[in-house]
Amino acid sequence: MNARSLILLLAMLCFAVTSIAQNKKSLNIQRTEQAPKIDGILDDAIWQNSEIATGFVSNRPEIGKSALSEERTEVKMTYDDKAIYVAAYLYDDPSKIMKQLTNRDNFGQTDYFILVLNPNNDAQNDTSFYVFSSGQQADAIENPTIGEDFGWNAVWDSAVKIMDDGWIVEMKIPYRTLRFADQEEPTWGAQFHREFRRSRSRYTWNPIDPTQGYSGLYHAEIKGLKDIKPPNRLNLYPFTTGIVNNFEGDTDTDLRFGMDVKYGLTDNFTLDATLVPDFSQAGFDNVVLNLGPFEQTFSEQRQFFTEGVDLFSKGDLFFSRRIGNKPSGRHSLNDNEEANIPNEVKVLNAVKVSGRTKNGLGIGFFNAITEKTTATIKNTLTNEKRKTTVEPFANYNILVVDQQFNGNSSVSLINTNVLREGNFRDANATAVVANIINKRNTYNVATDLRMSNVNYQNTNSETGFSSYLKLAKIHGNLRYSLEHSFADTKFNINDLGLLLRNNYNAFSSDISYQTFEPSGNLNNYRINAFFNYNRLVKPNVYSQSNFGATYQATTKKLDGFGFRLNIEPGEQNDYFESRDGRPFIYENYVSTGGWISSNYNRKFALDLRANIGALFEKGRDLFNYDIEVEPRVRLNDKLLLIYQFYYDFTNGGRGFSTKADDQSIFGERNRQIVTNSISANYAFNPYNSLALSFRHYWDTVKYDNELFTLLDSGRLTTDSGYTLETIDNDPDINFSTWNIDLSYSWQFAPGSFLTALYRNQLFNLDSFAEYNYSQSVDSLFDQPMQHSFSVRLQYFIDFNGIKSVFNPNKSES
Repeated sequence: MNARSLILLLAMLCFAVTSIAQNKKSLNIQRTEQAPKIDGILDDAIWQNSEIATGFVSNRPEIGKSALSEERTEVKMTYDDKAIYVAAYLYDDPSKIMKQLTNRDNFGQTDYFILVLNPNNDAQNDTSFYVFSSGQQADAIENPTIGEDFGWNAVWDSAVKIMDDGWIVEMKIPYRTLRFADQEEPTWGAQFHREFRRSRSRYTWNPIDPTQGYSGLYHAEIKGLKDIKPPNRLNLYPFTTGIVNNFEGDTDTDLRFGMDVKYGLTDNFTLDATLVPDFSQAGFDNVVLNLGPFEQTFSEQRQFFTEGVDLFSKGDLFFSRRIGNKPSGRHSLNDNEEANIPNEVKVLNAVKVSGRTKNGLGIGFFNAITEKTTATIKNTLTNEKRKTTVEPFANYNILVVDQQFNGNSSVSLINTNVLREGNFRDANATAVVANIINKRNTYNVATDLRMSNVNYQNTNSETGFSSYLKLAKIHGNLRYSLEHSFADTKFNINDLGLLLRNNYNAFSSDISYQTFEPSGNLNNYRINAFFNYNRLVKPNVYSQSNFGATYQATTKKLDGFGFRLNIEPGEQNDYFESRDGRPFIYENYVSTGGWISSNYNRKFALDLRANIGALFEKGRDLFNYDIEVEPRVRLNDKLLLIYQFYYDFTNGGRGFSTKADDQSIFGERNRQIVTNSISANYAFNPYNSLALSFRHYWDTVKYDNELFTLLDSGRLTTDSGYTLETIDNDPDINFSTWNIDLSYSWQFAPGSFLTALYRNQLFNLDSFAEYNYSQSVDSLFDQPMQHSFSVRLQYFIDFNGIKSVFNPNKSES
């Protein structure tokens, strides 16, 4: 498809056919002179004569079913100069209301009510506020590109009260939590949802058709707002953290101070900054043994980098773990020298500016600065030490412009760059991204064009290119898509983004059939078939292909199950396992598996997953299987225990093992992985909780004595005569890790937390692959254990209502 054809297709989709026909409900609200007390008791004067939003209709598991009278929902709203107020009466049999206590933003087995507000009434940029029957809160921002982002957090008030005929929710949403322009009589988009956890049924005020279109297109409207002014938004989050670390008998202490800032630059644009950042209480990474050719990566757990980053994720150019990650520089060692290299680079500060105008134009700017980092190199004979820079002072930047239109589409331009001092490399990447959906919400075109440039300073620079195109039918029971992905050999975004590999020219297709309403014994099911075909760009040769199918379903008893099948037919050419660009051939790999997940509403629930795979190749007997068992016990509404056991065994696997005489040495190996993990959470009330997280991972790799070299044809040979005895490095591996996190969290005032965390860690890596589980554990506990204890105090200060932050929480559950 040439550029002219693509532009014509995009234009046709932008302006094609008519909008979804619907009659939007509206709620007329009136200003109050006396703000209601947020206590879950609807005795305030304003609630007596307010207009009622009722007549909720289901959209799952059935579509269009009206709520029973004894399970009806009635919602009222009002406002003043400071906030929007909501009162909802959710009628129900109180003995049936599920109300498990959880942490904030954590969905347990709990009924809940959702308020969705869209001050721009553009159907694309929603702010959602959740109140659970347990009294807990959750909040999220939502748009068609990212879905729901629960990394976003705001400070607002709510209260819950259980009644003889249901439960009551009262909410106060301060204007500081919303982004809107100064308008005399605005009309806001709004929606109310109610979830019955016992049946997983959801009822919505303005009806939604889940078979077609993004849910924001079905919003109702709030009318009656007059002369509300966007506040001057300045929120401060000063914090202090005390840390004690003990390792091998040495104890270090540290006391850190810092502050996060949120400042409203304009009505719709906000500056977020973390000054003197402290990420000492971020969760630990689930480290595994990586035998593959690509880097091991982990999800972001630092709150500043998970909150409000939807604009910066455009084009997949931003991987926040690059900031403050391991040093990027290389170092050389002389004879008898060893290096002590820091595991991470300190982040000095980070700033985000983002927002969106009422016309749908989003603008985002991100900047982070990391400090110069040095490694200490020691001569083991003379004890002489020297220092070398492994990461200079570095500046990370992102600029993004995103225009939304039609209530469901957007076009974006994003640029990222990394500037490092001295002769260290710099990097720049740019992407144009489009996600176009026609007005009827039936077809979608998603595309992006990306370019990268890496400047190696005194050597050379490289410019690379990547593209992506997807055409899809996105409505009805039958759906399908076609995709094409391309990246040349010089495309590299890994200074600030994440690209595990380049040099691909990939084609894929997908077709599915799904139901949206109950049928027979099932609430819903989905059948999916797929096909992928991959080539290299340079040289232009076939690499790999696969096809398969999946099936998943939910029964009327809310138990889930599914199956999958994947087939890689014929010769598959892996050009990356060799580490030198030559292909490694394997043939006819087939795998299948299934899963069962019982209804979490039960006191005891169980997840089971199992997979098997085999090669059908002459001279190979590869066979692998894995099984995962995850029981969960909800002893009461305050305590939840989850245990996970995972076992993975591979017999006869082949892969890269080491280098010898400048050759890639392959080996045939048996590998087994055992993971045990436990998580426990005890919530005293919505504001106090105790959590335990434990994980032990054990992995062994045992090679056959006879080793292989790789021929240019892609086949392996033993003619070179390499064995385990003739190579310098023993490739056998015994790898294990141990982590425990025990934390206590207390929200002592709105937005203010005291968090205490105890953590210990163990790590072992050796070549005793013949050890059994017990011996490996003994070996692990022979290693020094790191103990860490920290206490963090964070306080929320709102400069528009500084006195209110001293009031404790008074909500009831």
